[in-house]
Amino acid sequence: MADVGTVLDRVVVIGLGMVGELLARLLHGAGHGVTGADQSPRPGMPFPVTALDVDDPVAVRTALAGADAVVAALPYRLNLPVARAAADVGAHYFDLSEDTTSASRVAELADGAGTAFAPSCGLAPGLIAIVGASLARGLDRAHSLEMKVGALPRHPSGLLGYAFNWSPEGVVNEYLNDCEVIRDGAVRLVPAMSDLETVWIGGTQLEAFATSGGLGTMCRTFEGRVDHMDYKTLRYPGHCQLMRFFFDELHLRKDRALAGRILVDAKPPVDDDVVYLYVAAEGTRDGRFVREQFVRSFEPLTIDGRRWRAISWTTAASACAVVELVAAGKLPAAGLIRQEDVDYGDFLATSTGRLFDASAMAA
Repeated sequence: MADVGTVLDRVVVIGLGMVGELLARLLHGAGHGVTGADQSPRPGMPFPVTALDVDDPVAVRTALAGADAVVAALPYRLNLPVARAAADVGAHYFDLSEDTTSASRVAELADGAGTAFAPSCGLAPGLIAIVGASLARGLDRAHSLEMKVGALPRHPSGLLGYAFNWSPEGVVNEYLNDCEVIRDGAVRLVPAMSDLETVWIGGTQLEAFATSGGLGTMCRTFEGRVDHMDYKTLRYPGHCQLMRFFFDELHLRKDRALAGRILVDAKPPVDDDVVYLYVAAEGTRDGRFVREQFVRSFEPLTIDGRRWRAISWTTAASACAVVELVAAGKLPAAGLIRQEDVDYGDFLATSTGRLFDASAMAA
């Protein structure tokens, strides 16, 4: 395996949106050789950028020829062709997918591969699994593991109290697909937007409800090892009821693309956001029943003179840290990398992982 501090000579970052651009900039700043690729490339990047149509498999393979690694910062439905091209050219593969079907298909490519495949990097899935697994490992026997993430406007407006700072396609997917959980030690499916509960973080009242994809591979990893585990999205009170009305009573469940367009038009992105990370593990240690909690909030951060939204930098930095750990030999250089296998201490020791330690605020 590579020595600590090893850099990748050529990393191709496909998709230069608000997350993908920062991800590429962070990797470039960490010393890796970066090439950006986007359908509509913009000037002014500190690394080469090429135009790329990800619907053209030949063009994707050509763009990845000679690459050490590729990061797909794309809508989940576009990831699999990039992953296949990475397998064809022998490049490490990373993506930000919250879609369990897409991630499962990428995992199949990892079986027997000579390079690493790390789907579902980012915040949730991603960092939430790294923290959750870290708390679970600190117990002799974990009975329950609760994981919650919210990416919210700091100053909400309207009844929804929300702004679409993340991909509307991804959010709609999370709100409608069934959710994997562990109940009584076994993997189960529950409907999205179920199990509504009230959560207080730093004096702020929020609500939490089940959404899909946030756990990545954790349910399969922890089945039989923990009695109860789930992932929930955090929102301001009243949001869940209104979204149920939107999808069910207005029948927008039948047209996800239209639902996404309506929601973004109604609640466009805002720059002043906050990300909440809430993890709680209950179990036994040294014969005592204990509850360990990790609760943090993250605000927008200035990086190299530019202010980035909280959801953008937390997602980009989480994914970059995993790339850095593969480059440094701290993670396997071949096969499937599950986020819960990433050591939290190693994560924080990377150049991008340090951003979390420096900017986190205990809530």
